[in-house]
Amino acid sequence: MNIYSDSLHSALKYLKDTEVNISNLLIMTGDFKDNIWDPSFPHHSVISDDLMTIVDLFNLELSFPTNRVPTRYLDSNDGSNSVINLIVMNLSLLG
Repeated sequence: MNIYSDSLHSALKYLKDTEVNISNLLIMTGDFKDNIWDPSFPHHSVISDDLMTIVDLFNLELSFPTNRVPTRYLDSNDGSNSVINLIVMNLSLLG
């Protein structure tokens, strides 16, 4: 499952507030910035808390890379590179 959240975070709110029965969900990905999975990012959002609630509902676990490198590199020096691609996995289905 790939989650794209609009400016109102409609997808996350729907998944959190609706009983969605998706069996055998192996991987869920998204494009969210938060210091939960990227310590170099300076902010934490309540929207990320909603995302982690959904992760728990689907019995998934946050996947951290063994080599923490940015997945998004900026074209200018005006900001910092970041890890924005989020992956959570159902480790029990991986066998």
